[in-house]
Amino acid sequence: MSIRLNYNNMMKHTIGEQGISEIEYSSHTTLAQFAHAKVEEGRGKGMQGWMDSPYNQKEVVKLINATAKRIRKTCDSFVVLGIGGSALGPIAVFTALKHLYYNELPKKVRKGPKFYVIDNVDPEKMNALFDVIDIEKTVFNVITKSGATSETMSQYLIVMDMLKAKLGDKASEHIIATTSEYKGNLIKIAKDNNIETFYIPEGVGGRFSELSPVGLLPAAVVGIDIAEMLRGARDMDRKCKTNDMWRNPALAIATLQYISIKSGKNIGVIMPYADSLKYIADWYAQLWAESLGKEVDNDGNKVNVGQTPVKALGVTDQHSQVQLFNEGPYDKVITFIEVGQFRSEMNIPNGCEEYPDVNFLCGHSLGELMNNELYATRYNLVQQHRANYTIYLEAIDEFHIGALLYLMELQTAYAGAMFDIDVYNQPGVEGGKNATYALFGRKGYESKAQEIKNAKPDDTKYII
Repeated sequence: MSIRLNYNNMMKHTIGEQGISEIEYSSHTTLAQFAHAKVEEGRGKGMQGWMDSPYNQKEVVKLINATAKRIRKTCDSFVVLGIGGSALGPIAVFTALKHLYYNELPKKVRKGPKFYVIDNVDPEKMNALFDVIDIEKTVFNVITKSGATSETMSQYLIVMDMLKAKLGDKASEHIIATTSEYKGNLIKIAKDNNIETFYIPEGVGGRFSELSPVGLLPAAVVGIDIAEMLRGARDMDRKCKTNDMWRNPALAIATLQYISIKSGKNIGVIMPYADSLKYIADWYAQLWAESLGKEVDNDGNKVNVGQTPVKALGVTDQHSQVQLFNEGPYDKVITFIEVGQFRSEMNIPNGCEEYPDVNFLCGHSLGELMNNELYATRYNLVQQHRANYTIYLEAIDEFHIGALLYLMELQTAYAGAMFDIDVYNQPGVEGGKNATYALFGRKGYESKAQEIKNAKPDDTKYII
């Protein structure tokens, strides 16, 4: 196993009073074992279907790879229409595993279609897409489990209208739906229009869906080895079978974060030191925020728990956010992601011999500079008694990315069990959705529309 967790800098023996003592950590053994047992008990049940994803998709992978092979041969562009996990997961994995300027490469080098994700309803962005693609040579992957996601279905309506205008009865050949097999609007639309479909398992929610067809199809289309991603997830799952928080990295992170949140560290910074992992931070932010940010516990008691995720990128954000991390409030836990071996390297040539303050860099590499800046940042945080831990990836490839995603999903599930909350619901999101439906006059939301109409108006005194 080549993902390692180093949490020395969470402990009191390293960072002093802001850290966790070994006695305090050990005192949470019973809670950690309870959380592990609860998650294992729910494996494959209810909304924990995501835990089966590394194991039960052999045939699905074959079907996805066959479809992906066809798309790579016949299309110039592949566009994901989705929002939330349906967009963040595909973006994160694509950015992590493909060339960082993939779309700018010649097609003979890319060996696949250009890849785009439309994850918002900004009209300017939607219009801009059609300035750079030929819809007659594009496949659109519409991803929504319910088929009622306003943003995604509005995108679908626009795209299908344009395809029908251009292609008539062949419009459906340029759409693939990823949705529920048994319920919702999109599956009905897909059947009515003879649209090719992949199914999201009923027990897999959006933010836990990247290792399902939601993420596997887009990854396969751009040539990512999805079977290897699932192998990495299986490997991580096996490592986390133990309920010993000294050996299970996901359980260790959950326990450390639980203790930290309880002590007032209510901001969690995720800071990868690799441009390719930048959007892993975005994906993680949704996973952590939506899963743990809850008003009530499982007994209905008001608890208002959660930790606010903050995205940062090494080295870039050493020149913006790290000042705050070092000298601001002691309310943060910083998660570093370190890479052992970059996929490519670039040496810094000799030059500027007359300027020692520049020449000292010569003879080294950019990868060496990147990791030395990580070590320096981490060292300085320790001197300032700031809590941090490091997830180390030996390399950035399909195996390690699959393992990393599964690690983060497991730590989230464990943490939710410790807080005794429902990790898989999102009532705060649903409230905004319902208000949007009401504002558009959707049938069944009349009372919500009236509630909005009766809301207290803005006081002009506070508008300048």
